[in-house]
Amino acid sequence: MRAVEIRELHFSYGSEVLKGVNLEVERGEVFGLLGPNGAGKSTLILHLNGILKPRKGTVQVFGLNPVKKPREVRKLVGIVFQDPNDQLFSPTVFEDVAFGPYNLGLRGEELEERVVGALRAVGMENYAKREVRELSFGEKKRVAIATVLAMEPELLVFDEPFANLDFRGKAMVRKIIESLRGEKTVILASHEAEYLALCDRIALMDGGRVIKVGPPEEVLEPGLLREHNLDVPPMVELFHALGLGVPRNLEEAKALIDKLLSAQTNSLRR
Repeated sequence: MRAVEIRELHFSYGSEVLKGVNLEVERGEVFGLLGPNGAGKSTLILHLNGILKPRKGTVQVFGLNPVKKPREVRKLVGIVFQDPNDQLFSPTVFEDVAFGPYNLGLRGEELEERVVGALRAVGMENYAKREVRELSFGEKKRVAIATVLAMEPELLVFDEPFANLDFRGKAMVRKIIESLRGEKTVILASHEAEYLALCDRIALMDGGRVIKVGPPEEVLEPGLLREHNLDVPPMVELFHALGLGVPRNLEEAKALIDKLLSAQTNSLRR
């Protein structure tokens, strides 16, 4: 059973926003939704837990229909919104992270362990007693992720997870996402191609349609990105020019360059 199966999904806010979307996400996959603003990424995400209902077509999450079984699906799906202020509303960090598990019936030591574990996963275990209003945007983002992790969902969905973060903040969020690989199914929706290279597969969306689905080396192609009004990351441009594909991270980039240099050195020795 796949984590997500979407068939001929249509949705309108007056005018049509999603125009026959077909998509499959495998269990345990880190899957990217890439597209310019207005492509339909956020609208698509809101169908995964039944917040929005299809005008036409079907959505299945772990074999369940989010419209018919919203309570069951919402236990399986956690969404981290772009602005953490949309998710955080309690006075302290502990209270915010504890809110969901408390409403699931957890109490006492079990509740505390769940909260501490979620905060530890995002590097915020020493912030439990801090007031949320005192935190930076990046710290709030990590707490928002912790509130979702504390619910122990099977599928985590991130809407523009790297938006409005500085370099350190983006690195921290990337590290958190990498730590979920193989443990959870993850969907990342972003207009920043640079940060989706870590995905197993990417769906390029534009104008409410899925244009192409494939591994990063196929979807993060400079000409294709420009055609759909997306910035081409310098590393992607360089590695495509060298015929090396798209590295998932700096370690892989170094390995690819070392391999290229080694091949050129051996060729010169012949």
